[in-house]
Amino acid sequence: MTQYILAIDQGTTSSRAILFDEKGARLGQSQQEFPQIFPNDGWVEHNPEDIWSSTIAVCRSVLKDTGIDAKSVASIGITNQRETTILWDTETGEAVYNAIVWQDRRTSEFCQSLHDHGYSEMVQAKTGLLIDPYFSATKIRWVLDNVEGAKEKAQAGRLAFGTVDTFLLWRLTNGQSYKTDATNAARTMAFNIHTQEWDQQLIDILGITDVQWPEVMDCSDDFGVIDAQWLGAEIPVNGIAGDQQAALVGQACFKPGMIKSTYGTGCFMILNTGNKAITSQHKLLTTVGYRINGEVTYALEGSIFVAGAAIQWLRDGLKLFTDAKETQRLAMQAKNDASVYLVPAFTGLGAPYWDPDARGAMIGLTRDTSVEDIVSAGLRSVCYQSKDLVGAMQQDGAVFHSLRVDGGMVVNDLVVQFLSDILDIRVERPEITETTALGVAFLAGLKCGIYQSLDEVADFWKANKTFEPEIDSATSERLYQGWQNAVERVRTRN
Repeated sequence: MTQYILAIDQGTTSSRAILFDEKGARLGQSQQEFPQIFPNDGWVEHNPEDIWSSTIAVCRSVLKDTGIDAKSVASIGITNQRETTILWDTETGEAVYNAIVWQDRRTSEFCQSLHDHGYSEMVQAKTGLLIDPYFSATKIRWVLDNVEGAKEKAQAGRLAFGTVDTFLLWRLTNGQSYKTDATNAARTMAFNIHTQEWDQQLIDILGITDVQWPEVMDCSDDFGVIDAQWLGAEIPVNGIAGDQQAALVGQACFKPGMIKSTYGTGCFMILNTGNKAITSQHKLLTTVGYRINGEVTYALEGSIFVAGAAIQWLRDGLKLFTDAKETQRLAMQAKNDASVYLVPAFTGLGAPYWDPDARGAMIGLTRDTSVEDIVSAGLRSVCYQSKDLVGAMQQDGAVFHSLRVDGGMVVNDLVVQFLSDILDIRVERPEITETTALGVAFLAGLKCGIYQSLDEVADFWKANKTFEPEIDSATSERLYQGWQNAVERVRTRN
């Protein structure tokens, strides 16, 4: 009898549900976008009820469309936008404020004060992270300081913190399960990645002591059972991982030195470093790649805040096209000199710059600059930012000869070819490019017994297409130098 796994992929701009069989074949998918909220410059929020309702809707939709009864689903996996912060009243189940999204920059002054007080080295040593508004802990502090009644609810023991996975799990189990996994915990700036525990010293320093913290589990574990009212049957949740770590699993990067890069709203490059937590000297993040059977696999990560979001801006903000599928055709009509550069620092610059106050710019415009040139610059900006990350990893001692890519942007051959050109390495695109959902399905399947080992999971990975560099190194270097010059014009700190 066929066994099915339902993967919930709750992302920054949409919620998706994908149904897989035990061979890793995608049987059906449902996706629903939800509104983005921008109350102030550099602020990004979501309504938690939009996250919840869209998640339930896509789960129900994919089961209906595939004709699969919920009773036939062996397990559920949840993967999610990381760092996004929700605080809710445990008595009412209602969030006390909107979800503050990972891209949000509102806590930059508080982060600077932490730097000024000399906490940077301690934070990096314990968490593997740099002090930045990106992470959850300073967002929690902002809610406590700025939302009426939040501090009082925390002091009364009624205020629960969770990243999106925890919020969804709590709702799906009707408040019976309050848990997260090690990869999401590792992105909060309050979790010690070496002891694998919430760090009380950091929590006290950050002034977020009274908030409730979820139990931290393995990525492949018993997280609880969803109530039958939601999908028509009780189904165990056996896998949870932050979206980028889930993609690391989905790309079968299980050996030290293997590297993947996901191109969605942002871009996230993760290098498997095995059982060693390597401290970056070039502003990359040390993080948990995955934790299975109590054993931690560490990773080195570079985070780019705006990748696919730049294309979304060109579509919705500038209205240069109506569908992202048009970008390949438009970019192919651009001039070959590539003199236009788009630096999409809409919410600051991520790795390796970590400049929350930088803002976007378009450089090199002339009277004959066309829509095609601007679209090409938007696509190339993602590849140039990837080059920034690769350079930092190489300076930290990483040696690699190929890169596995996934995410919505890599269906565009032009993007992946230019990525290979500018990085001067082989780039491999898998048959299933949405490896985030696949990865968490594998994690759920490992726990419920569908899969026996990571080696078995690795056998499912197959390349759809391999890209090799097609331009000479001198041209690549000239183009990248133009990018670096453009970035320098928007930076506010060195």
